[in-house]
Amino acid sequence: MEKAIHRQRVLLKHLQQNPSHSSFHLQSTHLSASACVAGKSSYGKIDASENDDNDVVIIAAHRTAICKAKRGGFKDTPPDDLLASVLKAVIEKTNVKASEVGDIVVGTVLAPGADKLVECRLAAFYAGFPETVPVRTVNRICSSGLQAVADVAAYIKAGFYDIGIGAGLEYMTQDSIITTIRNSNPKVETLAQAQDFLLPVGITSENLAQRYGVTRQEQDQASVESHKRAAAATTAGKFKEEIIPLPTKIVDPKTGEEKKIVVCVDDCIRPNTTLMDLAKLKPSFQKNGSTTAGNSSQVSDGAAAVLLMKRRVALQRKLPILGIFRSFATVGVDPAVKGVGPVYAIPAALESAGLGLSNIDLFEINEAFASQFVYCCKKLALDPKKVNVNGGAIALGHPLGATGARCVATLLHEMKRRGKDCRFGVISMCIGTGMGAAAVFERGDT
Repeated sequence: MEKAIHRQRVLLKHLQQNPSHSSFHLQSTHLSASACVAGKSSYGKIDASENDDNDVVIIAAHRTAICKAKRGGFKDTPPDDLLASVLKAVIEKTNVKASEVGDIVVGTVLAPGADKLVECRLAAFYAGFPETVPVRTVNRICSSGLQAVADVAAYIKAGFYDIGIGAGLEYMTQDSIITTIRNSNPKVETLAQAQDFLLPVGITSENLAQRYGVTRQEQDQASVESHKRAAAATTAGKFKEEIIPLPTKIVDPKTGEEKKIVVCVDDCIRPNTTLMDLAKLKPSFQKNGSTTAGNSSQVSDGAAAVLLMKRRVALQRKLPILGIFRSFATVGVDPAVKGVGPVYAIPAALESAGLGLSNIDLFEINEAFASQFVYCCKKLALDPKKVNVNGGAIALGHPLGATGARCVATLLHEMKRRGKDCRFGVISMCIGTGMGAAAVFERGDT
């Protein structure tokens, strides 16, 4: 117990300093992307002077802090309390009546059977939603939170309801990552692609690094930069608007003593991470590999929620618009190197929105592994100054079902801070089993 409390105190102390804002250096493999003028998409014209009253807009996006699984600030917090806190926040901060929400869709990955749906439904009750508001869960592994937001946007666009919540929850303290498939079909042995599908994600990270020449030093440098940027963002108070402080308890495993705490800061960040420290770590998946605990995303606990509605409804209520949902795409990729997903998902989402890479001001790309993050940035020739400007999952943590919704909160609040100079942003991630997802957002008028 004392270690977890001490970790939060030490982190806050470190973050009172001023970490350097160095940029990570990614050698660029040029991939030409034709600049295109914003045109029509499935969400209407992307023209500020011709906004459509039927646009799907984001009114609020909040998250909990993200904490280390099993030993962080949430290790003794029921997962439904995490979700309840953010569901309650998006309603209370906008004065939207809970009874008006057409559906709550929650991305969540690891819990068996219907267990997590039960928790999510309970969380809605704890947050003050009446029994008339339905809840469902969605699981597309690492993109589940973003998929939840996209599902709600699609349902609003289709006219099924005017107001909905896309959310995400993962409690990896309790639910462990499954490393083997139970009762696999014997046909797997006859199909090479199916065998690749069953590879552990760490091995696919090694495959990608070897196939595309991503070095250990590049991966470690990306990790250092992720921690530096996350620490600097925390020091500057950039996460305060998106994080909902959560009063909870922490229990000493030896004595059973309980202490009340308020978790309001991400406790996975290591502000003093250096290349020298990371170089000492042994490979986690292959003896001569390059993927380590230090250049991979962290197993963690967290939740996030995004409130969406039709623009017409938001205007009628005079609610400030944080962002506009413009497009979403998922793609399938080679399961043996599943980390390449964003390389294909981002262009697909941009095409749907009528945009090109040159139109995008900010990117949030999930750092599942530094190997795939580095490769995707290099392949798409992205400007490092536009990517994960406040750090990513290597520093912040990757609570699988929550990450996509967390990225929405992080991206839109950063776009709000930057104002008129930041119009479009993209969120993307690779997905276990060999897929990729991406979404395009436009800054709102807040």
